Amino acid sequence: MLEEDTDQSYENVLAEIQSFQLPIGATLRSVYDDQPNAHKKFMEKLDACIRNHDKEIEKMCNFHHQGFVDAITELLKVRTDAEKLKVQVTDTNRRFQDAGKEVIVQTEDIIRCRIQQRNITTVVEKLQLCLPVLEMYSKLKEQMSAKRYYSALKTMEQLENVYFPRVSQYRFCQLMIENLPKLRESIKEISMSDLKDFLESIRKHSDKIGETAMKQAQQQKTFSVALQRQNNVRFGKNMYINSDRIPEERNEIEEEDENEEEVLTVQDLVDFSPVYRCLHIYSVLGNEETFENYYRKQRKKQARLVLQSQSNMHETVDGYRRYFTQIVGFFVVEDHILHVTQGLVTRAYTDELWNMALSKIIAVLRAHSSYCTDPDLVLELKNLIVIFADTLQGYGFPVNRLFDLLFEIRDQYSETLLKKWAGVFRDIFEEDNYSPIPVVNEEEYKIVISKFPFQDPDLEKQSFPKKFPMSQSVPHIYIQVKEFIYASLKFSESLHRSSTEIDDMLRKSTNLLLTRTLNSCLLNLIRKPHIGLTELVQIIINTTHLEQACKYLEDFITNITNISQETVHTTRLYGLSTFKDARHAAEGEIYTKLNQKIDEFVQLADYDWTMSEPDGRASGYLMDLINFLRSIFQVFTHLPGKVAQTACMSACQHLSTSLMQMLLDSELKQISMGAVQQFNLDVIQCELFASSEPVPGFQGDTLQLAFIDLRQLLDLFMVWDWSTYLADYGQPASKYLRVNPSTALILLEKMKDTSKKNNIFAQFRKNDRDKQKLIETVVKQLRSLVNGMSQHT
Repeated sequence: MLEEDTDQSYENVLAEIQSFQLPIGATLRSVYDDQPNAHKKFMEKLDACIRNHDKEIEKMCNFHHQGFVDAITELLKVRTDAEKLKVQVTDTNRRFQDAGKEVIVQTEDIIRCRIQQRNITTVVEKLQLCLPVLEMYSKLKEQMSAKRYYSALKTMEQLENVYFPRVSQYRFCQLMIENLPKLRESIKEISMSDLKDFLESIRKHSDKIGETAMKQAQQQKTFSVALQRQNNVRFGKNMYINSDRIPEERNEIEEEDENEEEVLTVQDLVDFSPVYRCLHIYSVLGNEETFENYYRKQRKKQARLVLQSQSNMHETVDGYRRYFTQIVGFFVVEDHILHVTQGLVTRAYTDELWNMALSKIIAVLRAHSSYCTDPDLVLELKNLIVIFADTLQGYGFPVNRLFDLLFEIRDQYSETLLKKWAGVFRDIFEEDNYSPIPVVNEEEYKIVISKFPFQDPDLEKQSFPKKFPMSQSVPHIYIQVKEFIYASLKFSESLHRSSTEIDDMLRKSTNLLLTRTLNSCLLNLIRKPHIGLTELVQIIINTTHLEQACKYLEDFITNITNISQETVHTTRLYGLSTFKDARHAAEGEIYTKLNQKIDEFVQLADYDWTMSEPDGRASGYLMDLINFLRSIFQVFTHLPGKVAQTACMSACQHLSTSLMQMLLDSELKQISMGAVQQFNLDVIQCELFASSEPVPGFQGDTLQLAFIDLRQLLDLFMVWDWSTYLADYGQPASKYLRVNPSTALILLEKMKDTSKKNNIFAQFRKNDRDKQKLIETVVKQLRSLVNGMSQHT
């Protein structure tokens, strides 16, 4: 059974091998792996199988052998025919080859032509593909030659994006592609060079641009002001109401139109195409940010150069004008760039640049304006600043800080005006003759009245010739004060301030003119050595009339500003205090100079203090002095009553004091009775002068009381009433109440010494001895009184 199974397995193996299923390694391995003698048995089986197949093959060959023999027989039969056919075919082929040689040649020609035609077609197709590229590149070269760089860059983009990809396999295309970056770089360099030329050009033309822009702004402002003025005139609101300053009415708008010249714009003065070109080029190249940064950096550098001022800029208005026009030109260009380009400059950038520039401008103007001493130059500077501010404000730049600066300059303008008018006042005072203004007819009278608001019914009734009480300086000063108000008003124009603020400014400036400048000039005038008493009297009269004219100056300001004086915050003019101070100074100077004049006369006194008998008449120096005082006090009749009375009383008191000091002078050692009697005659003349009422208004013997001390002292010595004096001393009802013991002692000792020297032999006469003893006794008693007073004190 086992053998049968084994045989069966070998049969299966052989069947698998015969089936040609590869691989057969696993099948063979199973034969060798089953039993130790499997190989031998398998080989036996294999041989048996081979023998069976050989037998089958032999049977099949035997079966088909006859047919094979028949086929060979048939082939042998057709062999002869085949040889004949071969000969015929060979002959036919030869003849055919000989006949087709010409056709072959023509066919080859046709083939060659067809190849050429195909090549030509291919070349045409390739050329048609390359020609647009070459045409575009030629167009690029033409654009470069014509400096149409933006178009050239667009052509480059088309070449790179559309044309070059079609012919990228050709070498010439590679050369073109390699050349494009060089062309782009060349365009960048050329456009940057154009931009630099443009920046240099606008730097040179910035003053012209600024001048044009400021001229346009000024013309627009002039038109607006003229139109407003016509409306004001139409409605009766002309500012200049005062009759001496009504402006001549003209059709300013028509005149402006007739005289207006064609004004160039910034586009007419500057070619901005390099900026646009360069911006577009850098935008196409993708370097827009680089271009913006470069442009802004260069413009900031130019701004710093523009903002630098010349050291002598303050000397002329042209220096300021050139400075302003350059700045305006710079910012007008920036504003134009801001509006015609997108992103090259921004509003934030221009605002930052303007704020930087504004700080520098204010610092420069503040520094240079401080050197200006001419008010006309300061006024022109103000007008330039206003036009400068209005121009830039029209371009959208904030200018409030400039108007704040104008208020600082206004204070400086006021100071320069005050200095100028100080010189004007000094000239007026120098040219004045300090005499009342004479008029000989009605025409001259009206001329004075037109200059100065003087009203005096009594003077109007007088016949010609007649005199105004004031001198020529009064109407001149009044006119100059009004001129000062007009000059102050000029600065307030175009400052966009209300009428109330202008009114307050005018009144404050006028107050400064009155209280500081005019008052200072008056005080300096009063203190000048060459100003005499007559001039001082006239100055006092002048100040009185100027003080009265202050209300007309207030009305004058009111007419200009249309602000009523009854307004709560209206400032009043300080003319009252100003001229009052000047009058007080003049009065004091009158008292001083009058006393000095008295001292000059007193110094001319030449008493013989040892004379035995008086001359019988008053001293010549004193009579001259009294005559001088009479003439002076006649001039004082035009002064206010108290001033004349005070001057007269002061003169009498000073004369009395001077005469008393003359008696008590320590250098005077001796006085005779004759000298006392002569001195008494002089004092009598003084008393007669006082009683003659040289100045009206004194009550009773008030003026004579100025000499009461001298009178009582001289009476005591003339009467020699020492017993009464000593007995009544200290009593309120004493006859010699004003005689001081020390004064009487000094004078008595001088007389005692004189008695001793002049009466050497008086001791031999009894009366003289008694008188000498009396003097010595009185001297002792007076010394006792004086010592008692000292101890009590």
